[in-house]
Amino acid sequence: MATKFSKETYLYWYELMLLLRRFEEKAGQLYGMQKIRGFCHLYIGQEAVAAGCMTATNPDDKFITAYRDHALAMAKGVTAKSCMAELYGKATGCSKGKGGSMHFFGVKENFFGGHGIVGAQIGTGAGLAFAEKYNGTKNVVLCFFGDGAARQGMLHEAFNMAMLWELPVVFICENNQYAMGTSVARTSKVLDISKIADAYEMPAASVDGMSPEAVHNAVLKAVNRAREKGGPTLLEINTYRYKGHSMSDPQKYRTKEELETYKEKDPIEYVLNLLKTQFKVSDADIEVINERVKNEVEESVQFAEESPWPSDDELLKDVYIQQDYPFIVD
Repeated sequence: MATKFSKETYLYWYELMLLLRRFEEKAGQLYGMQKIRGFCHLYIGQEAVAAGCMTATNPDDKFITAYRDHALAMAKGVTAKSCMAELYGKATGCSKGKGGSMHFFGVKENFFGGHGIVGAQIGTGAGLAFAEKYNGTKNVVLCFFGDGAARQGMLHEAFNMAMLWELPVVFICENNQYAMGTSVARTSKVLDISKIADAYEMPAASVDGMSPEAVHNAVLKAVNRAREKGGPTLLEINTYRYKGHSMSDPQKYRTKEELETYKEKDPIEYVLNLLKTQFKVSDADIEVINERVKNEVEESVQFAEESPWPSDDELLKDVYIQQDYPFIVD
């Protein structure tokens, strides 16, 4: 399978995944220093999902996800600086310092959140896809959610309408095996989440989420189908988070042995090994990438530290949009 992808693709995957991990590791460190407050959900371990999705999609395709959103935002092009500033609650953040960890946003990058309510983004993702179809574009929406959100009623309503209207959306369940601290086995008798699609005659597949190649191939097939007016697809991408659900999670619901088993399949180490063995990339060239990523993360922290806090007059902005409808009474 590896020979189907170029050296440049693997280099791109390696640098992107490394940036996402180093950013998240720094975010975790800063949270411990109380530089970052509130909730903070890290993506460490799931980087192959973001990497494979990026090479299988176009810049004009839309991404929307839940609250574990830092990595997908940066993958879509939201800068590390604006992401870190948002974590700090600074005015230069990607949501003006108002959203924090769970509500990243990047309109020009086609990243539509960052949603704190479990499963809420599934309906919104279908709505984004409806807009693309209505406007006659060739764009596709990738709607990400976790295995816990797969139990929400919103999913079933959105799946039904998406199939009925043949919307250009790929529903991606990032199954990291735990809904907060609850395993999939404790929430459903059906452990294969991709089977949920059967009730709607929606195409579906279960994918190895620790492999950027497998993610790329599955997403590309689904995206191409949606682009050609074939309607939605459900992809259950099986992955694993190395850290807790959030920074306050003691992780007592899983064993260290289970965690180590997944780390043996670490996507960054896998791609790095391929670059060295198959493509003969030198240690010096790898170090250049490592240093570039390190500098980008350090610069994001400095940017966040030096950025101003939001001004008081920003408090009520962006909360409501006033429309001049005749039936609105002051």
